[in-house]
Amino acid sequence: MGKVKTVLSVLVVMFLWGSLYPLIKLGYKAYQIKTVADTLLFAGIRFAISGGVLCVFALITRRKSFQTLKPNLLPIGLIGLFSIIMHYGFLYVGLQFTDSSKTSILKQVGALFFVCFSWLFFKDDKFNWKKLVGVLLGFTGVVATSFSSTGFLAFKIGDAMTIVASFCLVFGDIVSKKIAPSSDPMIVTSFSQLFGGVVLLVAGLVMGGKVTIGFNIDLWIIAYICFASIFSYTLWYSILRKGNLSKLFIIKFSVPIFSCIMGWLLLGEDILKWQYPIAFLLICAGIFISNLKNKKKSEPIQQEKTE
Repeated sequence: MGKVKTVLSVLVVMFLWGSLYPLIKLGYKAYQIKTVADTLLFAGIRFAISGGVLCVFALITRRKSFQTLKPNLLPIGLIGLFSIIMHYGFLYVGLQFTDSSKTSILKQVGALFFVCFSWLFFKDDKFNWKKLVGVLLGFTGVVATSFSSTGFLAFKIGDAMTIVASFCLVFGDIVSKKIAPSSDPMIVTSFSQLFGGVVLLVAGLVMGGKVTIGFNIDLWIIAYICFASIFSYTLWYSILRKGNLSKLFIIKFSVPIFSCIMGWLLLGEDILKWQYPIAFLLICAGIFISNLKNKKKSEPIQQEKTE
């Protein structure tokens, strides 16, 4: 996959992920989700459906890929634990207390941490000044979103849960990149989502959660959420196999832009607060600087490919 195609593919994933924040909040209103138990059950329904559909599709179209399932059960289980159960458990509850636009920006804290310390996990992923500048700009944008009209930090429980969720997702991506590179991306996606979805669903039911999804006009919300989960995560895990994780995480700073636009269109959220435009500019600048080409290192790489 070429660099341009990779970046475009990542941006498609980022758009889908960004659009999910306001869609989830719409789902809260449409399906009358009020308690933590309802929230976990709603998340469980989403991923149980998505994982189940993908498992059936994979069984029909990629039977040979199931040979990679058994030796990778532990990594897939860990991905389901961090990327689905813990990540979305904290995120869905946090969304009840925070605007979707702010949530999507705070979700980048985990990615910022990884870009700084990716060398601890991957020897070939070296830190440089471009990543440092990109991280500093992105982090400044994240901090800007937490300032209130009086100028003081307005940090709430929903913000804290969102940040915890961001770290859980980072751990899941590290597992996918480091110990599950040989697995088919669709197999990883389908079984991690199914496992995570079933656990969340059972947890929500045990806690007394109730979610009523009828065959009416609101059905498109859960349909879109499930589609976005299936397509985006399958594409994302396929990109992770060959992509540089720290650079991909820097591109993830574009998620808040898509989320804020969709939050404005679907929920009427105020995205013209002074914090948000500043955050957008800082994040975009961070993405641009961190992805600048190093001319000195490009020549040896090109020669190596032609030999």
